[in-house]
Amino acid sequence: VAENKKIQRHLCPEGCKKHLLGETTTARVDYERIQAVGPDRAASEWLLRCGALVRYQGYEKWQRDYSGLPTGPLGKYKIEAINATESCIMYRGFDYLDGLEHVTEIKLQKCIYIQDECLQRLSETKNLQKSLLQLKIISCGNVTDKGIVALHKLTNLEYLYLSDLPGIRQKETTARVLQQALPNLELELDLD
Repeated sequence: VAENKKIQRHLCPEGCKKHLLGETTTARVDYERIQAVGPDRAASEWLLRCGALVRYQGYEKWQRDYSGLPTGPLGKYKIEAINATESCIMYRGFDYLDGLEHVTEIKLQKCIYIQDECLQRLSETKNLQKSLLQLKIISCGNVTDKGIVALHKLTNLEYLYLSDLPGIRQKETTARVLQQALPNLELELDLD
């Protein structure tokens, strides 16, 4: 019980609820937890508490339930995909992504706290630069051209889908910059 309270204190939902109510949030990354349970387990806890889903390498089923997180030897379950649709993930927790070595796809959809700095941080994450192949950014109102251009550091990215991003004002220029930086990128745009 004490361990669960410690976990809940540093993860997103309560911080998100407080933020939504206009209070300041004290959510922070628990580096001791990452050390104790490994980066994939700690990131899974953070992501699920924030309302995101994770899929583990070798599994087809998406993990949705925090209390149903699989147990097993440290490092057995490696995050392969993240679906952050309507989650409250925010920049403050992105340190949880640093140790993830197997993430090949991320979907950010209707994430009200995702902004340019988040995409820049994502792009600067060394392990994601190596592993991330697919990224979808949909209906994230705080994302602008600056954030999309920052993705150029994801050198192995093969597919980028951008849709319903009103902050993108220079669609052609942004697309051209990305295509020049990432010549093998398949860029799909559904922007007005």
